[in-house]
Amino acid sequence: MTLPGPPERLYGDLAPWWPLISPVEVYEEDAVLAAELFALAARPVRDVLELGSGGGHTAYHLAPRHTLTLVDLSPGMLDLSRRLLPDATHVAGDMRDVRLGRTFDGVLVHDAIDYMTTADDLSAVFRTAFAHLRPGGVAVFFPDHVADTFEPGTDCGGSDADDGSGVRYLEWSLPAAPGTTTVRTDYTFTIRETDGSVRTVHETHVTGLFAVAEWQRLLAAAGFAVTTAQEDGGHGRTLFAALRQPS
Repeated sequence: MTLPGPPERLYGDLAPWWPLISPVEVYEEDAVLAAELFALAARPVRDVLELGSGGGHTAYHLAPRHTLTLVDLSPGMLDLSRRLLPDATHVAGDMRDVRLGRTFDGVLVHDAIDYMTTADDLSAVFRTAFAHLRPGGVAVFFPDHVADTFEPGTDCGGSDADDGSGVRYLEWSLPAAPGTTTVRTDYTFTIRETDGSVRTVHETHVTGLFAVAEWQRLLAAAGFAVTTAQEDGGHGRTLFAALRQPS
């Protein structure tokens, strides 16, 4: 997802490289987790709205069981998703204020939620999710980090294509400044073209960092009954399932 101010390169001119930067198979486990959280709904979850759907990699693994509507701000990422998921409905829009005029059994917001850097922005997304949920439905959120457990660090990844091109990236997150709700992460992308030439791109991402209690408070203020879940038996990410009570 692209927002005013945050990264312009990764979801802009580098979007065609996304399938190599973060391959579709990486998202299978998260799709399984999303399906498990959808099961908390008081109704069968068939129609699903994903906000900040990016290249469609999480949605790809949900497609066999769900009818999908995918919303993202980045034209490049939506183009990738349309090619991957031609049967899904794709909409250009901002997760903070998009209104589609219809409701769904489930709403998914994967790690695009990280680009909400203020409580106002986070609340706006929660209101969007609530507005698009049928009574008894559930919205699930996959933040990469919460303030309670965040630790700065490094990561790397990437992959190669059959045509000889490839991408590798280095991710380096810094300690959060006291009293702030953001964290800075620097990315360096090393890109190899099909002719063997290599270039590098650097980009800084500023993402939100909120305490679990703040997540719970803001979700409740939007009208949800909130359940939290810990990935990997309590050692991984904190995920949120937000239920819209049946009428």
